[in-house]
Amino acid sequence: MGEIVTIHKAKTELSKLLARVEAGEEIVIARGSKPIAKLVAADAAPKPKRQPGKWAGKMSIGPEFFEPLSDEELELWGMK
Repeated sequence: MGEIVTIHKAKTELSKLLARVEAGEEIVIARGSKPIAKLVAADAAPKPKRQPGKWAGKMSIGPEFFEPLSDEELELWGMK
């Protein structure tokens, strides 16, 4: 169960609580000490875990990527 907050705190800090819910937390709203509601993200499907190295060996960046752009290319990008 997530953090328990009072109805008053939920009303005065709703934006902050919603930001926390969007970040994955669950907030329980209580009347006094009795829990009455749970604030959870609407899309409660868990996000897949990121896997470092998932693209290893599947793509590469050649050394030409790191070469300075020509004057022509700089003009195309509006940088000259």
